[in-house]
Amino acid sequence: MGRRAGGGGGQPPQMQFSMMVPVTPVVRWLIGLSVGIWLILQVIVEGYVLSSPDITQIFGLVPANLISNFYVWEFVTYIFLHSRNVFHIVFNMLLLWWLGAELEQRWGSRFFLLYYMVSGVGAAIIYAACVLAHSLIVGHSGVWTTPVVGASGAIFGLMLAYGIIFGERVVYFMMVFPMRAKYFVMILGAVEVVTLLNNGLDGGEVANLAHLGGLASGFLFLQGYTRFQQRRWRKQSDRRGRGLKLVVNNDDKKDDKGGGPRYWN
Repeated sequence: MGRRAGGGGGQPPQMQFSMMVPVTPVVRWLIGLSVGIWLILQVIVEGYVLSSPDITQIFGLVPANLISNFYVWEFVTYIFLHSRNVFHIVFNMLLLWWLGAELEQRWGSRFFLLYYMVSGVGAAIIYAACVLAHSLIVGHSGVWTTPVVGASGAIFGLMLAYGIIFGERVVYFMMVFPMRAKYFVMILGAVEVVTLLNNGLDGGEVANLAHLGGLASGFLFLQGYTRFQQRRWRKQSDRRGRGLKLVVNNDDKKDDKGGGPRYWN
C-alpha cells in the first residue's frame, strides 16, 4: 500500500510451491485489470499525456476527498491503482497469485472475490476513519490530502486467510528463513504495528495502517461469515427437526413378532 511513490510493503514470501500454483480465473482477472489500469492510466495517460497525478488524486484513497467531496468510489478504485514504482505492483501481483490462487481453489471464485474486495474496502474504511479521528484530535496533517494506492490492504487480507487455512505450510521469511505460514502472518502483523508506532500515522512512504486494516477486515469478515453460516445451519437443522413427527402405536394388541409399542419418526 503505497503513498505517493511508495513501495508495496516489502519483499514477498517465497512459497515452497509457488511455481506450481495455477493462475485461477478471478486471480487472472484481478491481475490483468490492475496491470492494465496501472500501465494505461497511470504510466501512459497520467505520466505522459496529462503530466500530472490527476487520476491518482481522484481515484486514489484521499481522506480529504472522502470527507469533503464524498468521493465514495475511492474505497474501491484505490485497490486497482499503484505507485509509479514498478516493484510496488510486481510484488503485489505476485502475492495475489501465490496466495490468491490457492484460496480461490479452496473457496470458489465467487467467495474469493467477495473476500478480496471486503478486505480491500475494509482496509480503506479503517484507514479513513483513523485519519479522520487523528485530524480531529491534532489537526490536519499530510495524510489528509495524500493519496493511498495499491492492493496491499486486500493482499494482507489474503495473507491472514492463508495463515489460517494453510497455517502449517512452510514459507520462507525474507526468502531465507523457513517457517510455518501462521507464524509468518503473525510476524508480518507485528512488524506493521511496530512500524506504525515508530513512524506515526503520517510517517514514511508506506501506509502501514491500511495493511493492518486489511488484516482486521479479513479477520472480522471470516469471523462474521462463520457465525452467520453456523446460525443458518442450526436454523435449517431445527426446521428439519420440527418437520419430523413422533408416532406412537400403543395398541394393546401385540404385533406379529410379539413386540411392545412401536416408535418411529
